[in-house]
Amino acid sequence: MTATCRYFFLFIISVLFSGQVFSQETLRIGYQKSATTLVLLKGAGSLEKRLASQGVGVKWTEFPGGPQLLEGLNVGSVDFGFTGETPPVFAQAAGANLVYVANEPASPTAEAILVPQHSPLKSVADLKGKKVALNKGSNVHYLLVRALEDAGLKYSDITPVYLPPADARAAFENGSVDAWVIWDPFSAAAEHQIHARVLRDGRGIVNNYQFYLATRNFASQHPKVIAALIEEIRLIGSKATQDPQAVTRQIAPLLGLPEDITQVAVERQGYDARFISPEVIASQQRIADTFTALKIIPKQLDIRQSVWQQPQ
Repeated sequence: MTATCRYFFLFIISVLFSGQVFSQETLRIGYQKSATTLVLLKGAGSLEKRLASQGVGVKWTEFPGGPQLLEGLNVGSVDFGFTGETPPVFAQAAGANLVYVANEPASPTAEAILVPQHSPLKSVADLKGKKVALNKGSNVHYLLVRALEDAGLKYSDITPVYLPPADARAAFENGSVDAWVIWDPFSAAAEHQIHARVLRDGRGIVNNYQFYLATRNFASQHPKVIAALIEEIRLIGSKATQDPQAVTRQIAPLLGLPEDITQVAVERQGYDARFISPEVIASQQRIADTFTALKIIPKQLDIRQSVWQQPQ
């Protein structure tokens, strides 16, 4: 072997062992401001430390709402994300290759139908003929449907105005819509900053589960990463339950909100991530069936087909 060949051979060996040929696997996480556990986890850096031993890095991307986040999952720009209960139903109906991984407990007070402080509207029944802003396909879409049904109205009795949270708040403030259906921390912020009044929250009509989802391929190929991630989420969530004031102080600057608003949002959320149970599947199936009956989604769905089965 010539000196040149020997040098080249040694160079290749050194590159292989230094890890420069094989790029590090990366877990790409999508999150929203409403995802308290993921915002805390991102700030803590504990997930990065834990996954480093598996040769996995972490990249975080913020989305304005669940439908946008699930589109990111669907097109492959993220591997894992957090949404409310309705976006996964719409994603499954659209053929997205996603799976439910875990969920947080029900948090029906963490979303609400808001009206301006001095609005003449006193009940959901008063929404007949009114313009209502919401993020289409989000958790609050189902809240609105159920609230209208409970008040004896049809979805066709109102005029939905589909807007993401920032645009919806602007429309709400300038009076171009009569009501706004929104989730925390946006709801808590509107209640405190512009004195929006809660017309109806989710109590008694929706569960408002929060879900962790992944692309089917990532979940099947990296079950240990998913299991570690859910365990870290559960650990970080327990801190929010045990000491909401401390979590509020930590998360408020990350959300860019005052502590009083942040604490309301923190306390209205549920914390204790668990893998998907038959009861949660049944709850999601009711949502899917509701939107099918309304012809908002085009076909009957079987939620069980989109639930990840943790390897034994």
